[in-house]
Amino acid sequence: MDPRICHITLDEKTIIRRNADIDHERRVAIFDLLEENIYQPLGALPGDYSGPYRLVLRMEDNRLAMDLYSEDDTGLTAKLAVIRLPLTALRRIIREYFQICDSYFSAIKDASPRQIETIDMARRGIHDEGSGILQERLAGKVKIDFPTSRRLFTLICVLQIR
Repeated sequence: MDPRICHITLDEKTIIRRNADIDHERRVAIFDLLEENIYQPLGALPGDYSGPYRLVLRMEDNRLAMDLYSEDDTGLTAKLAVIRLPLTALRRIIREYFQICDSYFSAIKDASPRQIETIDMARRGIHDEGSGILQERLAGKVKIDFPTSRRLFTLICVLQIR
């Protein structure tokens, strides 16, 4: 049993807007996620597969779709499942997170260190709230720890940028 994500990608067709800050956040979240994570689907998978998992995150009809693949010793993959999650419960927090991130990136240019720190603390608080909601919404589908949830929340936000 190896309940972790070993590879993750975002479906490029569902990423609408990019900039250097967004790409940096995406790369950091993916790197940190792959370094350490807990990801254990709770439903039965073909062949009782128990990890590690290759994951593709994408948007499908305003819902998050997580395409789950196996990986064998030769690097071959087989699609195991699709886990879908309505994002209704996260919409408000994602909107707030975008607003505070915009404030943070603007503040970096000309605000005092104290102002930047205050905005960053608020940004982290909203991020933690979104991560907690994500973890709750995935309960019953996938067991994840809080750090994994934080990194997945970041990646979901990248998919939501308009």
